[in-house]
Amino acid sequence: MGKNVIVVAPHPDDETLGCGGTLLKHKSKLDVIHWLIVTGILPENEVSMVQMKQRDIEIQQVAEKYGFDTVHSLQLPTTKLDTIPLSVIIEKIGCIFKQVLPEIVYVPFRGDVHTDHRIVFDGVMAATKWFRFNSIKKVLIYETLSETEFGSNLEAKGFCPNVFIDIADYVDLKVEIMKTYIGEVGEFPFPRSDLAIRSLAYIRGAAAGCMAAEAFMLLKEIC
Repeated sequence: MGKNVIVVAPHPDDETLGCGGTLLKHKSKLDVIHWLIVTGILPENEVSMVQMKQRDIEIQQVAEKYGFDTVHSLQLPTTKLDTIPLSVIIEKIGCIFKQVLPEIVYVPFRGDVHTDHRIVFDGVMAATKWFRFNSIKKVLIYETLSETEFGSNLEAKGFCPNVFIDIADYVDLKVEIMKTYIGEVGEFPFPRSDLAIRSLAYIRGAAAGCMAAEAFMLLKEIC
C-alpha cells in the first residue's frame, strides 16, 4: 500500500510551485495524495463572481491533473489570515489531518514574504504533534517562487534545503499544470513564469546531481 501524503497550500498554486513534481511522483508510485487549500477568494476580497467561478474551475482542473484523492478547502480569507485567531486555524487544519491521517506533510516555509504562509506554517506545526496526530512520520518544507526568495527576515536563516527530489520526468507537466492558473503566471522575468519555474528546477537538480529537482527542508522524520 502506498504512502498517505498531504500538501498544505496557503493559496491555490502554492502546491504546484512548491512540490508539483513531487506530488506527481508520489502519484506515479500509487501513493494517496491529498490537497488542503487554506484560503479562498471571497466577496470581501473585492473580486467578481466571474473571478470566483474561474478560480473554482482552475482548482477542479488542477485536482484532476494531479489525480488528488481528496481536496479540502478551508475557505479562510486570503491575505487576511492574520485577522483570524491562530487557534481557529490550528483546529481547522487538525480536523482535516484527523480525516486523512497523513504520513507525509508538505508545508510552506515560515520565512516566506507572504504573511499567510507564515501563519499556515505555524498552524501546521501545532497540528503535527505526535501525541495528537501519530500518523505523521515526516514533515517537509517547500519553497514557493515569488514568496520564498523575497523573504527578508534578517534575523532568521533563509531557505536551506537538505532534501532533493528528482522531478526530471515531471517538470514539463508541473509547468503545464501551473499554466492552469491563468492569472498567476506571466512572462519571464516574472517569478511565476515557465522559464523561472524550469530554472529553479534545474538549479536544484544541479545541486542534487540530476536534471531537475524540487528542494525541501526536512523538519521532522520519525523512523
